[in-house]
Amino acid sequence: MTYALPPLNALRAFEAAARHLSFKLAAHELHVTPAAVGQQVKALESRLGVQLFERLHKQLILTAAGRSYLPGISEGFRHIAEATSQLKPPGAVQLHLGVHGGIDLRRLELAEFRSAHAEIGLRVLQPAGLHELVEGKVDLLIARGVSHHPGYRCERINEGAGVGDWLIAPEGTADCPEIISFRAWLRALPAAKPLAIRRPRLVGGVGS
Repeated sequence: MTYALPPLNALRAFEAAARHLSFKLAAHELHVTPAAVGQQVKALESRLGVQLFERLHKQLILTAAGRSYLPGISEGFRHIAEATSQLKPPGAVQLHLGVHGGIDLRRLELAEFRSAHAEIGLRVLQPAGLHELVEGKVDLLIARGVSHHPGYRCERINEGAGVGDWLIAPEGTADCPEIISFRAWLRALPAAKPLAIRRPRLVGGVGS
Protein backbone atom coordinates (compact mmCIF):
# COMPACT_ATOMS: atom_id res chain seq x y z
CA MET A 1 0.00 0.00 0.00
CA THR A 2 1.29 3.45 -0.94
CA TYR A 3 0.64 6.17 1.63
CA ALA A 4 -0.19 9.66 0.44
CA LEU A 5 1.76 11.67 2.98
CA PRO A 6 2.84 15.30 3.13
CA PRO A 7 6.58 15.87 3.75
CA LEU A 8 7.45 14.61 7.25
CA ASN A 9 9.52 17.71 8.06
CA ALA A 10 6.47 19.85 7.39
CA LEU A 11 4.34 17.62 9.61
CA ARG A 12 6.93 17.85 12.40
CA ALA A 13 6.93 21.64 12.11
CA PHE A 14 3.13 21.75 12.27
CA GLU A 15 2.90 19.35 15.21
CA ALA A 16 5.49 21.21 17.27
CA ALA A 17 4.05 24.64 16.45
CA ALA A 18 0.54 23.42 17.29
CA ARG A 19 1.64 22.08 20.69
CA HIS A 20 3.48 25.25 21.60
CA LEU A 21 1.22 27.67 19.70
CA SER A 22 4.49 29.35 18.82
CA PHE A 23 6.84 29.14 15.85
CA LYS A 24 9.67 30.32 18.10
CA LEU A 25 9.26 27.55 20.68
CA ALA A 26 8.76 24.97 17.93
CA ALA A 27 11.99 26.18 16.34
CA HIS A 28 13.85 25.69 19.64
CA GLU A 29 12.53 22.14 19.88
CA LEU A 30 13.40 21.25 16.29
CA HIS A 31 16.73 23.12 16.28
CA VAL A 32 15.83 25.31 13.30
CA THR A 33 14.88 28.96 12.89
CA PRO A 34 11.33 30.29 13.47
CA ALA A 35 11.30 31.36 9.82
CA ALA A 36 12.01 27.77 8.76
CA VAL A 37 9.10 26.50 10.88
CA GLY A 38 6.80 29.14 9.39
CA GLN A 39 7.85 28.22 5.85
CA GLN A 40 7.29 24.49 6.49
CA VAL A 41 3.83 25.15 7.92
CA LYS A 42 2.94 27.46 5.03
CA ALA A 43 4.05 24.80 2.53
CA LEU A 44 1.95 22.20 4.36
CA GLU A 45 -1.12 24.47 4.29
CA SER A 46 -0.61 25.02 0.56
CA ARG A 47 -0.32 21.28 -0.08
CA LEU A 48 -3.41 20.46 1.99
CA GLY A 49 -5.42 23.38 0.69
CA VAL A 50 -6.51 24.45 4.18
CA GLN A 51 -5.36 27.00 6.72
CA LEU A 52 -4.07 25.38 9.90
CA PHE A 53 -3.23 28.49 11.92
CA GLU A 54 -4.53 31.99 12.35
CA ARG A 55 -1.49 34.25 12.56
CA LEU A 56 -2.38 37.18 14.78
CA HIS A 57 -0.12 39.87 16.20
CA LYS A 58 2.22 38.02 18.60
CA GLN A 59 -0.24 35.12 18.76
CA LEU A 60 -0.73 31.85 16.94
CA ILE A 61 -4.14 30.14 17.02
CA LEU A 62 -5.18 26.80 15.56
CA THR A 63 -8.06 26.90 13.10
CA ALA A 64 -10.81 24.31 13.26
CA ALA A 65 -8.93 22.34 10.59
CA GLY A 66 -5.71 22.57 12.62
CA ARG A 67 -7.41 21.35 15.80
CA SER A 68 -8.91 18.44 13.90
CA TYR A 69 -5.59 17.54 12.24
CA LEU A 70 -3.32 17.70 15.32
CA PRO A 71 -4.42 14.59 17.32
CA GLY A 72 -3.91 12.21 14.40
CA ILE A 73 -0.50 13.66 13.53
CA SER A 74 0.68 13.53 17.15
CA GLU A 75 -0.54 9.95 17.46
CA GLY A 76 1.25 9.01 14.25
CA PHE A 77 4.58 10.36 15.51
CA ARG A 78 4.03 8.55 18.81
CA HIS A 79 3.54 5.24 16.99
CA ILE A 80 6.68 5.82 14.92
CA ALA A 81 8.70 6.58 18.06
CA GLU A 82 7.40 3.48 19.85
CA ALA A 83 8.06 1.20 16.85
CA THR A 84 11.59 2.61 16.54
CA SER A 85 12.33 2.13 20.25
CA GLN A 86 11.41 -1.56 20.00
CA LEU A 87 14.17 -2.11 17.44
CA LYS A 88 16.93 -0.70 19.60
CA PRO A 89 19.17 -2.87 21.83
CA PRO A 90 19.20 -2.48 25.64
CA GLY A 91 20.29 0.99 26.72
CA ALA A 92 19.95 2.41 23.23
CA VAL A 93 16.80 4.38 24.11
CA GLN A 94 18.22 7.50 25.70
CA LEU A 95 16.30 9.50 28.30
CA HIS A 96 17.86 12.80 29.27
CA LEU A 97 16.48 13.96 32.62
CA GLY A 98 16.89 17.50 33.89
CA VAL A 99 16.62 18.16 37.62
CA HIS A 100 16.58 21.46 39.48
CA GLY A 101 19.41 22.07 41.90
CA GLY A 102 17.39 21.65 45.10
CA ILE A 103 16.90 17.86 44.83
CA ASP A 104 19.23 15.26 46.31
CA LEU A 105 19.60 12.83 43.40
CA ARG A 106 20.14 9.92 45.79
CA ARG A 107 16.47 10.16 46.74
CA LEU A 108 15.44 9.35 43.17
CA GLU A 109 17.19 5.93 43.37
CA LEU A 110 18.46 6.33 39.82
CA ALA A 111 20.87 3.41 40.03
CA GLU A 112 17.95 1.14 40.85
CA PHE A 113 15.95 2.64 37.99
CA ARG A 114 18.77 1.85 35.56
CA SER A 115 18.94 -1.73 36.84
CA ALA A 116 15.19 -2.18 36.53
CA HIS A 117 15.07 -0.61 33.05
CA ALA A 118 18.11 -1.85 31.18
CA GLU A 119 16.44 -0.82 27.91
CA ILE A 120 16.72 2.86 28.89
CA GLY A 121 20.00 4.75 28.94
CA LEU A 122 19.29 7.40 31.58
CA ARG A 123 21.41 10.54 31.67
CA VAL A 124 20.92 13.31 34.21
CA LEU A 125 21.65 17.03 33.97
CA GLN A 126 21.63 19.00 37.23
CA PRO A 127 20.95 21.83 37.62
CA ALA A 128 18.51 22.21 34.74
CA GLY A 129 15.38 24.26 34.10
CA LEU A 130 12.84 25.15 31.44
CA HIS A 131 15.53 26.63 29.21
CA GLU A 132 17.24 23.25 28.88
CA LEU A 133 13.91 21.51 28.20
CA VAL A 134 12.78 24.00 25.55
CA GLU A 135 16.21 23.92 23.90
CA GLY A 136 16.01 20.12 23.68
CA LYS A 137 18.97 19.50 25.98
CA VAL A 138 16.77 17.29 28.19
CA ASP A 139 13.67 15.21 27.39
CA LEU A 140 12.09 15.41 30.81
CA LEU A 141 12.40 17.88 33.66
CA ILE A 142 11.82 17.97 37.40
CA ALA A 143 11.32 21.67 38.14
CA ARG A 144 10.32 23.71 41.16
CA GLY A 145 7.05 25.61 41.00
CA VAL A 146 6.26 25.25 37.26
CA SER A 147 2.59 24.26 37.25
CA HIS A 148 1.84 25.29 33.66
CA HIS A 149 3.78 25.89 30.46
CA PRO A 150 2.22 25.99 26.96
CA GLY A 151 2.90 22.83 24.95
CA TYR A 152 4.09 20.84 27.98
CA ARG A 153 2.43 18.45 30.41
CA CYS A 154 3.09 19.47 34.01
CA GLU A 155 2.36 16.95 36.78
CA ARG A 156 2.87 17.70 40.45
CA ILE A 157 5.22 15.26 42.15
CA ASN A 158 4.73 16.09 45.82
CA GLU A 159 1.64 16.80 47.85
CA GLY A 160 0.87 19.83 49.98
CA ALA A 161 0.69 23.58 49.55
CA GLY A 162 3.41 25.80 48.15
CA VAL A 163 5.29 25.83 44.89
CA GLY A 164 6.14 22.11 44.91
CA ASP A 165 8.11 20.01 42.42
CA TRP A 166 6.68 19.21 38.98
CA LEU A 167 7.46 16.61 36.33
CA ILE A 168 7.42 18.34 32.92
CA ALA A 169 7.51 16.78 29.45
CA PRO A 170 6.54 17.98 25.97
CA GLU A 171 2.95 17.02 25.16
CA GLY A 172 4.14 15.23 22.03
CA THR A 173 6.41 12.84 23.97
CA ALA A 174 4.80 12.73 27.43
CA ASP A 175 3.42 9.24 26.75
CA CYS A 176 6.56 7.72 25.23
CA PRO A 177 7.45 4.38 26.89
CA GLU A 178 10.61 5.64 28.57
CA ILE A 179 8.84 8.67 30.07
CA ILE A 180 5.92 6.49 31.21
CA SER A 181 8.47 4.21 32.92
CA PHE A 182 10.14 7.09 34.75
CA ARG A 183 6.77 8.58 35.76
CA ALA A 184 5.78 5.20 37.23
CA TRP A 185 9.13 5.00 39.01
CA LEU A 186 8.49 8.30 40.78
CA ARG A 187 5.05 7.08 41.88
CA ALA A 188 6.56 3.88 43.30
CA LEU A 189 9.33 5.48 45.37
CA PRO A 190 8.86 4.58 49.04
CA ALA A 191 7.85 7.18 51.61
CA ALA A 192 11.31 6.97 53.13
CA LYS A 193 12.82 8.37 49.93
CA PRO A 194 11.05 11.69 49.30
CA LEU A 195 12.33 14.28 46.86
CA ALA A 196 12.31 16.89 49.56
CA ILE A 197 10.10 16.55 52.64
CA ARG A 198 7.08 14.72 51.32
CA ARG A 199 6.53 11.45 49.49
CA PRO A 200 7.01 11.88 45.71
CA ARG A 201 3.63 10.86 44.34
CA LEU A 202 2.06 12.32 41.22
CA VAL A 203 -1.17 14.02 42.22
CA GLY A 204 -3.99 14.23 39.67
CA GLY A 205 -1.63 13.77 36.74
CA VAL A 206 -2.78 13.30 33.16
CA GLY A 207 -2.42 9.76 31.89
CA SER A 208 -2.27 8.22 35.37
